[in-house]
Amino acid sequence: MQQHNDNTRLDLLRHGEPLGGRRYRGQQDDALSELGWQQMWQSVGEYDAWQQIVSSPLQRCHAFAQALGERIGTPVRSEPRFAEVGFGQWEGKTRAELEQLDPEQVSRFYQDPVNNRPPGAEPLKHFVERVSNGFTALLTDYPGQALLVVAHAGVIRAILSQVLDMPPAAMYRINVANAGITRLSSDRERGVNLVSHGSNGLVR
Repeated sequence: MQQHNDNTRLDLLRHGEPLGGRRYRGQQDDALSELGWQQMWQSVGEYDAWQQIVSSPLQRCHAFAQALGERIGTPVRSEPRFAEVGFGQWEGKTRAELEQLDPEQVSRFYQDPVNNRPPGAEPLKHFVERVSNGFTALLTDYPGQALLVVAHAGVIRAILSQVLDMPPAAMYRINVANAGITRLSSDRERGVNLVSHGSNGLVR
């Protein structure tokens, strides 16, 4: 990772549960469920120290980002590069539905997510590159600030794979819970580093 002299802090917040529950959603634009809203409000609590909120344009992220920005008086920016990975023909389907069609296809995907993409899915390399470009832009645009990024499990995995110098094939080994928060910060010696991961409440 490139080194950054400004102490920038980034909190990465995954969206809460969407309508329809657990499924391979990708870029299908489902809204948050009532539980999803509750999960996100509980996760951020009364914290209001962010100077900028950046969100995926998909409504399960952006609607909450807008509501939070209005509540705490913080500007919100939509970042198209932080949309979830496109899952092609898997979008909107549950694991059980996919396994009815082909019992092994989900397992093949997790064993090699680079070469066993869902039909019509965005190539993993392209996805990681677009997220990486968006992440690098944040570090350039908001040096020394505290940022909240509201995004998806895939986006958070892609950012962590960049920060930790992991190959894209390994990123699905990272569990990202609904409304979980990952904190990153810049460091003059190490560049961007991981402070905490998977919290459902902020490290103050």
